[in-house]
Amino acid sequence: MPKQLHVNLFEMNCVSHIVHGLWVHPDNNRHRFNDLDYWTELAQLLEHGTFDAVFLADVVGTYDRFRGGPETAVKEAVQIPSNDPLLVIPAMAAVTKGLGFGATFSTTYEPPFAFARRASTLDHLTKGRFGWNIVTSYLPNAARNFGLADEVPHDHRYEIADEYLDVLYKLWEGSWDEDAVVLDRANRIYADPDKVRYIDHVGEHFRVKGPHLCQPSRQRTPVLFQATGSPAGKTFAGRHAEVVFTGGMSQADVRRNIADMRAEAAAQGRDPADIKFIVQAGVIVAKDSDAVAAKLDSYRKLLSIEGRLVHSQSAVDYLAYPPETPLAAIPGADPARWARMAERAAPDATVGSVLDQLRGFGEDRFFVAGTPEIVADTIERWLDEDGIDGFNLRQYLSFETARDFIELVVPELRRRGRFRERYEPGETLRERLFGAGRAQLPAEHIGARYRDPAALGIPVPPLRFSTPEPLALQAGAQR
Repeated sequence: MPKQLHVNLFEMNCVSHIVHGLWVHPDNNRHRFNDLDYWTELAQLLEHGTFDAVFLADVVGTYDRFRGGPETAVKEAVQIPSNDPLLVIPAMAAVTKGLGFGATFSTTYEPPFAFARRASTLDHLTKGRFGWNIVTSYLPNAARNFGLADEVPHDHRYEIADEYLDVLYKLWEGSWDEDAVVLDRANRIYADPDKVRYIDHVGEHFRVKGPHLCQPSRQRTPVLFQATGSPAGKTFAGRHAEVVFTGGMSQADVRRNIADMRAEAAAQGRDPADIKFIVQAGVIVAKDSDAVAAKLDSYRKLLSIEGRLVHSQSAVDYLAYPPETPLAAIPGADPARWARMAERAAPDATVGSVLDQLRGFGEDRFFVAGTPEIVADTIERWLDEDGIDGFNLRQYLSFETARDFIELVVPELRRRGRFRERYEPGETLRERLFGAGRAQLPAEHIGARYRDPAALGIPVPPLRFSTPEPLALQAGAQR
């Protein structure tokens, strides 16, 4: 059997998510993001196309490095305004039966007990179709929004996240037995109190008594997504992640990232096959090559260079310099960074080469523009040669990007045995990814250990990456 594609629509509860400037296109619906109808219409479209899920990104700060403040981000609507991704999921779940939902939530600034309750509620309301994209938050403005002077150091964020997950597993997996809810009307017993317990977690960053406020949902622990490529992130993924959102500049980079994380999973006693790998992919498709070219040209004309500089957190306004200016001559520029992105030698980088990159819109390893046959050929190469399992589909226009993929690419992939014909009735999101009967974490996953109540009192050796100075984080969440 050929490997089948897993595909999510990459979304965010905002105007301009990834491809900046296209919100002004007359056929774009991005301005409707505040309307519930936008989300229910989108969900029904994706359900029709049998997408795995809608994958909702999020940030808890604004991009305010470019030009020394948030003004350009606000003007260009670069992920501001931005609404909570969790709150649109129940509405989408109400109008669908199969579509899954992946939502981003950070482990760095808000306490785990409250998030555990939200996640379990969403898993109940979606009947087991919820996944959590674990992030640690990287914007300096985000840290300042939660009372810190600056960002928590990168690797220490992963140490905090490791304990955060340990608390969640205790709540989701260990606080309630599977058969705790008895619904005994005759004896007026809803749940057996002997099968619900405190977790009594006392750790370096968190103190959580429990018990979990929610009874077990279908998946207990939602599907665990993670976006990473850093050494600390790879180690964390090996312990925790089930779906990793990764990438690379070349096939070798992608395959190396995948191999590294599978090795980390094996080192944690997991089956390396228990991690799926997805990338961000751009797909522009039309019935013939002329229509593809016209669509591509219309998008490029509207692309915002300012928006891309904002999103890249550029400390330099490259639009203020002549194109021939070498990056090495500009204070604060980073020639090596742009050279890596362009796969060219650092001494050759100029302002013009940077702007040329920014005028593209993700035309990288995982980008294809063509007819349905060309797109399907390329996707098959990604699956078979790069070793990925699927992708988050980058949007250019809402809902045109998803509609084009559903109407033109999905039928071609189905003809090749690469895409599902239908959803399996009643399956959870985890079962869609890993097979029938896999609604909950596999026994080898570190979170599953807490199904034995005795394990609640046995400390798990934490992941260690750094020895930072103590941080004054908010009371009640981190020490």
